[in-house]
Amino acid sequence: MKKRINVTGAVLTDGDKVLAARRGPDKALPGFWEFPGGKIEAGETPEESLARELKEELLCQAAVGDYITTTEYEYDFGIVILSTYFCTLIEGDPQLTEHEEIRWIPAAELHTLNWAPADVPAVEIIAAQLGG
Repeated sequence: MKKRINVTGAVLTDGDKVLAARRGPDKALPGFWEFPGGKIEAGETPEESLARELKEELLCQAAVGDYITTTEYEYDFGIVILSTYFCTLIEGDPQLTEHEEIRWIPAAELHTLNWAPADVPAVEIIAAQLGG
């Protein structure tokens, strides 16, 4: 039985733009785009996990807002259960620490990136809501 990995993803928005992060060559799924976030630690709520991960990965503070969706996807290394939330920056600008690249993308153009499979359902919802 494959390991189940509960993770969160932040859909940081600025008007109609969304922050996308590209995974580095030394990570699982190298080169794929994703919403920044990470594993939920024991005793954390998804929202607490997301706030912590954004501080660690992007060196910024964000308010976790509305829940978007939860996606389950089976990869070779395990089953990822990804819960995504809209987030708003409170303090700081996102900085590169773990990802190869971060980019603000108009919601209508999200489909042009090569997204990690677990992120695709959230991308479709966000593009429909923000991209028109």
